[in-house]
Amino acid sequence: MQMFQVDAFTDRLFAGNPAAVLILDDWLPEHLMQSIASENNLAETAFARPNPSANESGKNSSWELRWFTPTHEVNFCGHATLATAHILATEHRVQTNMLFETRVGTLHVRQSADGYQLDVPAFPPEPLESLPAEIAHIFGTVPAKPFKNFENIFAELPSEHAVRNFIPDLHAISQLGTTGLVITAPGAEDGAEDGAEHDFVSRYFVPGAGIPEDPVTGSTHATLVPYWAEKLGKTQLSAFQTSVRGGLLICELARDRVLISGHAVTFMEARLRVST
Repeated sequence: MQMFQVDAFTDRLFAGNPAAVLILDDWLPEHLMQSIASENNLAETAFARPNPSANESGKNSSWELRWFTPTHEVNFCGHATLATAHILATEHRVQTNMLFETRVGTLHVRQSADGYQLDVPAFPPEPLESLPAEIAHIFGTVPAKPFKNFENIFAELPSEHAVRNFIPDLHAISQLGTTGLVITAPGAEDGAEDGAEHDFVSRYFVPGAGIPEDPVTGSTHATLVPYWAEKLGKTQLSAFQTSVRGGLLICELARDRVLISGHAVTFMEARLRVST
């Protein structure tokens, strides 16, 4: 069984967010997919198969796509979707626009000048009166404006500096279970530590799902982009996830969709010795 590992949202190895990708003829048993993801111990392992209900004469290539963390199957993952599209394009010579049927609906990927462009549903921020009790104390005296979506808690901090220098209490955050914590702030006006200016920055922690800090996250931007688009009064946004590996995301709010552009690089090809 063939598996690839891809660094997503980067144009160079050892940056961005790594994801494993397996292109299948049909689904493996669910326990085996989870075991493979646990063995990989990456933020996400993606499994894709041709969509059996797709019209063979259709213009687009249609696939069904599932994602697993080391601990469970998730509803939504952006960087592993980009990684899957990259493997389909480079290893399976899929040149058309790609459709991925997922738990959150249809995701579109097309090749572009910026590598690949993901087209995903927007999940506008939902109001949250206060942070959950499990994490209310972890910001100390730093003001944190909370909001949420269907799978994460978000906190806007006052500055990019506060995001970059935040020390997460992973034990406290893990009490949220598989709910993640996103911290975000407007980009520094005088340029960030990476020498570039960005409209906003973020970091993402999901220790309860086996991901202490995710390097670069596509799915959180389905909420961050509409949030910052409204606050900044613009629909085209440059975002930077300020993890150790870091990643740049070029984003656009297009009505009820979010477009996210980025590159991907293949790191490894492997042959798995597992039986189904």
